[in-house]
Amino acid sequence: MRSSYDIKTAIILAGGEGLRLRPLTSDTPKAMISVAGKPLLQWIIEWLTRNGIQDLIIGVAYQKEKIMEYFDNGNRFNVGIRYSVHTVEGGTSQGFRQAIQRYVDDDYFLAMNGDELVDLSLASFAAFHRSNGGTVTIAVGPLRSPYGVVELQGANVVGFVEKPILHSHHVSVGTYIFSHDILGYLPEKGDVERTTFPHLASLGKLKAYVHTGFWATVNTMKDLEDLENQLKPRSV
Repeated sequence: MRSSYDIKTAIILAGGEGLRLRPLTSDTPKAMISVAGKPLLQWIIEWLTRNGIQDLIIGVAYQKEKIMEYFDNGNRFNVGIRYSVHTVEGGTSQGFRQAIQRYVDDDYFLAMNGDELVDLSLASFAAFHRSNGGTVTIAVGPLRSPYGVVELQGANVVGFVEKPILHSHHVSVGTYIFSHDILGYLPEKGDVERTTFPHLASLGKLKAYVHTGFWATVNTMKDLEDLENQLKPRSV
């Protein structure tokens, strides 16, 4: 039996334009935005290498040359890197599909978005995937409300909680384990979150791994500012 440490390959999709981060992304890929002194994608790669990943496939599209020039073949980061070019219009489904078809033969492997950081244990994540038998396992975290919450008893306001963590609701943190048969469920174009994942859920083939530690998504300038403050004193 394979151990939980046997995941050695990861696909990172880093092809997005980052329209909500303009003008920072006017001539720079979203994944190359500097956070706490280094590109967002570098934080991801360093976390992957600490978790035993040896082979990286980076899906690139918008301003792809800047990613390819900076990371090159990965030697500088103690990992092997290959690049899979897709189109922005093709979405995450095309990005993952083409990367798998070109480079991945593993029974299962990590797949993730290039604008999200997480500090989960890949060994535990992989063990959960193996034991639960899904085609895809998504890492989920408790919902962090962007708003303050008003606590009520009947018509009375009894308290306020500023931007609470809602453990009764979960959101995807953009990190997945795919079994190789995911290829049969990936359309030529579209986003996996809107196409593949709902279909797999209806078949009972989509599993969720609850992660309660650090994770962050960068979509807006406020997200970037918050992440900068979190990463200054720590490493993911």
